[in-house]
Amino acid sequence: MNRQQLWQRFQDHLCVVPSLDLSLDISRMKFDEGYFERMRAKMEDAYQAMDALERGAIANRDEDRMVGHYWLRAPHLAPQEPIAAQIRQTLAAVKSFAAEVHAGRVRPPQAPRFTRVMAIGIGGSALGPMFVHDALGEPGRDRMKFSFLDNTDPDGIARELDAIGEGLRETLIIVTSKSGGTPETRNGMILAEAACRTQGLDFARQAVAVTKQGSPLDRQAEGWLARFPMWDWVGGRTSETSAVGLLPAALQGIDIDALLAGATACDEVTRSHQTVRNPSALMALMWYHATCGRGAKDLVVLPYKDRLLLFSRYLQQLVMESLGKRLDLAGRRVDQGLSVYGNKGSTDQHAYVQQLRDGINNFFLTFLRVLESHGKQDFKDDVEPGVTAGDYLQGFLLGTRQALYENDRESMTLTVRRVDARTIGVLIALFERAVGFYASLIGINAYHQPGVEAGKKAAEAVLNLQKQLVAALDDTPRTAAELARRTGDPDAAETAYALLEHLAADGRVQAAEVADPARAAFCKKLAVG
Repeated sequence: MNRQQLWQRFQDHLCVVPSLDLSLDISRMKFDEGYFERMRAKMEDAYQAMDALERGAIANRDEDRMVGHYWLRAPHLAPQEPIAAQIRQTLAAVKSFAAEVHAGRVRPPQAPRFTRVMAIGIGGSALGPMFVHDALGEPGRDRMKFSFLDNTDPDGIARELDAIGEGLRETLIIVTSKSGGTPETRNGMILAEAACRTQGLDFARQAVAVTKQGSPLDRQAEGWLARFPMWDWVGGRTSETSAVGLLPAALQGIDIDALLAGATACDEVTRSHQTVRNPSALMALMWYHATCGRGAKDLVVLPYKDRLLLFSRYLQQLVMESLGKRLDLAGRRVDQGLSVYGNKGSTDQHAYVQQLRDGINNFFLTFLRVLESHGKQDFKDDVEPGVTAGDYLQGFLLGTRQALYENDRESMTLTVRRVDARTIGVLIALFERAVGFYASLIGINAYHQPGVEAGKKAAEAVLNLQKQLVAALDDTPRTAAELARRTGDPDAAETAYALLEHLAADGRVQAAEVADPARAAFCKKLAVG
């Protein structure tokens, strides 16, 4: 296709949404002109499924629950008034609590006011807040400084706590877990509590919980500064516009009303059944085209803006946890999914764009373009006569897109005017609905996560084996195979070796010849002295 033809195709298929300051260019996706008509019936089914979801249909049949993240920014659409009231009350409570903290009326016992926040969570309880924090943060001007504990890595937790140091006495600690029993979050909380004790601090008088009412965490937090609800009908990966994301954002000083307004406006636009005017529906259709409806290609997300660096990481959970499913709605094995990766432009010019252009063609791209170049520092100085640093960024985006297209690489370009709270709300809502539409197109349930639950159960089994191995140790060195037999599970020798190797490296058991799995022998750690 020559440039004149491509210019015409661009005009024919550009989706411009003035109310969102957003446009979506799909002209470099190589669908044929009959594609939309062939997909009309499937898209209408997707619209009907989405409408039913928003009306309160049971969408997560594994847990027999509704899925209502769209109600978070439109409470009047909730199918029951008590739900709408809970949403409004929680938003008001978030704003009130943040204002009290900023004013110093909610304060720590051993400092004049809270100046920092440490957010403890994992998955949807961390990725959304981290993305929004990074995208909208203004170091040195934010109302509070932030740290995140989003894993059970003791070294990573120690690094964050060491960085806070004595500032822990001025740190508000948010613990977020819907179930209240998520191991990674629990472990981070336990170690944070231990750090508080070391400094003579009362953890409970500096802590806040975001959890489901009646959960173990909810009961534990009865004496804490505050508790905010999570609900069955909001999944972790779609929880950014609940207290999960709004509380840390409000404490940081982000305009959460603007973020919600952007999500609301995007929801309104993407409820349209006119596909050519619905950017979420268009994205879902392009995903279906590019992947042949079976995940045959990966989605590469390239935002040309430093503030959007974490967007692809946030999308990995939203997209992959939602769409990576073994079974379809009829219970047939389909092994569906859509893999997501990305970094940022123009960093990618010096990273993996070489492979994207000249390597295996197993992906399609979404370029994320921001029209306004300048931030708070307003760097408008020329780096060359008549050319700014921001001009270079646009040049790299447009040039890379053209170079990839010339080598048969398909891409979409999503353009926004600026990165602010409203735009972030738009982007979150845009991709949430695209995921829902695509799930309908491929016939899977986007709102459960059996694979995650299977992984949790497998991890529990491994940790139980570790306890049994430790109990089986005595002063006689034994191989992993011998110790596995002692636990009653001789087939677990390989896992036993890996666990014992780890315990030996931590100095918790005695080991010899660990490098040879068959001969490595383990026994109780010798007492010193």
